[in-house]
Amino acid sequence: MSLTGNWSYPTAVKFGAGRISELPQACAQAGIKRPLLVTDRGLRDLPITTDVLDIMEDNGLGRAMFADVDPNPNEKNLDAGLAVYREGGHDGVIAFGGGSGLDLGKMVAFMSGQTRPIWDFEDIGDWWTRADPAGIAPIIAVPTTAGTGSEVGRASVITNSETHVKKIIFHPKVLPSVVIADPELTVGMPKAITAGTGLDAFAHCVEAFSSPHYHPMSQGIALEGMRLVIDYLPRAYTIGTDIEARAHMMSAAAMGATAFQKGLGAIHALSHPIGAVYGTHHGTTNAVCMPAVLRLNAPVIEHRFDRAAAYLGIEGGFHGFQAFVQEFNDSLGIPRRLSEMGVGHDRLEELTEMALQDPSCGGNPVELTRDNVMSLFEQVI
Repeated sequence: MSLTGNWSYPTAVKFGAGRISELPQACAQAGIKRPLLVTDRGLRDLPITTDVLDIMEDNGLGRAMFADVDPNPNEKNLDAGLAVYREGGHDGVIAFGGGSGLDLGKMVAFMSGQTRPIWDFEDIGDWWTRADPAGIAPIIAVPTTAGTGSEVGRASVITNSETHVKKIIFHPKVLPSVVIADPELTVGMPKAITAGTGLDAFAHCVEAFSSPHYHPMSQGIALEGMRLVIDYLPRAYTIGTDIEARAHMMSAAAMGATAFQKGLGAIHALSHPIGAVYGTHHGTTNAVCMPAVLRLNAPVIEHRFDRAAAYLGIEGGFHGFQAFVQEFNDSLGIPRRLSEMGVGHDRLEELTEMALQDPSCGGNPVELTRDNVMSLFEQVI
């Protein structure tokens, strides 16, 4: 089976090894003539980024790049990126990288023609209708990790640098016009990043599958996404050049982000404030939090995973799945406690309050209270 395809769900996706060469055609398809490549500092000087700039320049698209993006991008990064975008007279964005580069790039395009501050467009009620759709520039997304799935998302996560709270900014037109999903771009990821990003995709699928909301399409996508991660993340982790494994992981990442339209839950409600306050890697933080959250949600989700476990090749139903998750983390070098990542108990009250305000709370199968959220933090730190 050839792992190459042109998909139209949830947006136009050019999937397959080597397809970054089709970037000029993607720009033409999106109506972009003067793109700004937005990425993060870690990717700025790497060969994969230089190669993309060469493709742009060789095809008359210029060589403009903005790379001053933090691991947890904030409004200061956004303001700097907007200044570069406007000064350069750009007409679209190529969002390139992992979650930070993709999220920030999407927001540069979104805010390029807006007059209100970004916080006015938080994913609350119908706040997205405040935006001027004509002021949203076209976006091409090129993921270089297999984790967040932001390339197929209609939102970005931006940290408020003053409050250290992560906010979700949503608009339907933030969904990229074209995605180039080239697994060759992920080959150079270090083992730790391969594991952390892959387990981020896994967390998206697990939480979507656990969510009580009704969305059968997302439920099916989440289940198959879990299977792909279970089958192929160990291979990508062990042999980074395994293109088949890298390709299936890139698919799983997009599937996780598509599935979590059904909802996220306590894993992300814990992870968001921890990442905002301590700057921890998001996917790795999700992985550490997952076993404790599964224990909390067990009374409500047990029956669901009893059925899923057989499909996933795991014996013992939900309890077998629980045991597998911890063993999976261990096999991929994931810490058992966040204290190993520099997180302390000194800000437990603050983290609890931030978690209770996180929109992910609404998708958790068990109602999140101050007591059970604090208990979760005590278990994982």
